Amino acid sequence: MIEDGSFERILAALHKAALDPADWSGAAGLLDEALGTHGSTLACGDGETDEDFRLYFMWTCLRGQRRQDLERIWLETYLHLDEGVPRLRRLPFNRLIPVTDLYTEAEQKTSAAYNVLRTLGRAGNGIDVRLPGPDGLRIMWQVNDPVDGEGWSSWQLDRIRRLLPHIRQTVHVRQTLAGAGALGATLTELLEAGGLGVVQFDARGRLVAANDRARDLLRAGNGLFDRDGFLSARARRDNDSLQRLLGRALPPSGAQAVGGSTIVRRPGALPPLVLHVNPVGGQETDRPVWPVAAIVLVVDPAGGASVDPAVAAAALGLTGMESRVAVRLARGMSVKEIAAATGRKESTIRTHVKHMFANHLANVGTSLRLSVPVYELYQ
Repeated sequence: MIEDGSFERILAALHKAALDPADWSGAAGLLDEALGTHGSTLACGDGETDEDFRLYFMWTCLRGQRRQDLERIWLETYLHLDEGVPRLRRLPFNRLIPVTDLYTEAEQKTSAAYNVLRTLGRAGNGIDVRLPGPDGLRIMWQVNDPVDGEGWSSWQLDRIRRLLPHIRQTVHVRQTLAGAGALGATLTELLEAGGLGVVQFDARGRLVAANDRARDLLRAGNGLFDRDGFLSARARRDNDSLQRLLGRALPPSGAQAVGGSTIVRRPGALPPLVLHVNPVGGQETDRPVWPVAAIVLVVDPAGGASVDPAVAAAALGLTGMESRVAVRLARGMSVKEIAAATGRKESTIRTHVKHMFANHLANVGTSLRLSVPVYELYQ
């Protein structure tokens, strides 16, 4: 296991990097020290083919230093030549895969892309892992070669596995802020953010500040509400999950703070709220009497944000493709529009819809609105 002090420093650095990408190199350096590796790459994108591929960010660091030169070389020259990329896209989530498994023995000798990965990237014997991202995105974390050159030990692989939910949570928070145009904002600036709710808490769990969107949701009181200065959810099951999440993010003095996500259901036709909790520390605000110890980002699909297909898949027992179709149906898209958006034939989309209705759903839209809280399962 990672020593407690080292793990605490890594989590604190990940919480910080989730709010501001400029802090990722510091977190990457701590990961290298804990794992005994030359570096890492964290990326997030979507698309099934080269034609529809979109990359939202890519951070390559070697020994704690951001290497944008290597990022450019790979993106501009080797991305479309890399034989391992199509195989990487087909990897199951949450499974550690040796980089060498993505290339044949012949390709390891002749591939220009693999040669650059091995020499400049120091990752020819690295580990790749794919993680499910928000809104159907894919996260890729590549851990570079061990510094001792002895190959991977069981303790190193166990450490990587222990870090996976925290890496994933970092990207979830990062993408939520990016969607609201609030990446790198200070705690005070976050209160001016639009497009999502922001609630800030002190170390005792008391609500100390909220932006306009969050205050509107609290006043409505049909999902979240302010109970004597503490954030609560209307439904008991949701509130139990929320309080556990806040308790982990705001633990007793000396304990490790941990972020996480959950959903809060609302009555009637309103879709559930998605909540991301992120501990914070060391940031100044204009309220020094009540230092902020954690923030909650509240995403309201009814306000223009989307339901996360990963939530739909877990809550409704759907496959990944079925969940993406179901979410688009709930948005009011037609079969033709869904086919165009996903790059599938209309007949394929109709088959998915028939299967969902026959085996899972009586009413796709209603089921999405009433989906149970599954984000806590990721912790």
